[in-house]
Amino acid sequence: MRRRDMFRAALAGTGTLFGLRVVQAAATEPARLKVAYHLSDLDKVNFVLGNIKNHYDGTGGNIDIVLVVHGPALAAFKSKGISAAISGRFASLVQQGLNPHACANTMQGMDISLTDLLDGFHAADKGGVVKLAELQGQGYAYLRP
Repeated sequence: MRRRDMFRAALAGTGTLFGLRVVQAAATEPARLKVAYHLSDLDKVNFVLGNIKNHYDGTGGNIDIVLVVHGPALAAFKSKGISAAISGRFASLVQQGLNPHACANTMQGMDISLTDLLDGFHAADKGGVVKLAELQGQGYAYLRP
């Protein structure tokens, strides 16, 4: 009987140590952040792209960022006539994982299609503000710089 008790104690101890290691591993790995950036002001395009770059740099890339663009700001992302600075910054951010969405209502109102925009954009078919609300419902932090 004593051997059985010793076996049970050893088994329980092993399970406890394994559980502690799992908890320690989880505690050392920071949770992946989820952030939704809202951009509608044309004069804030460079500022927001800079914030997004800083966000990637500050988290070491451990972040999912969605950029939702609507209103006048969308014109800044048209592929024709865009500044090299914005185009280059945007392309770099998309390579880092940026997931940009363009408001379908704004695209219709400005007579812009996805093919008119820089590569990487998706259409927010129900509208930019609806997309932002959906993202918040999925646990994304909302930022409007």
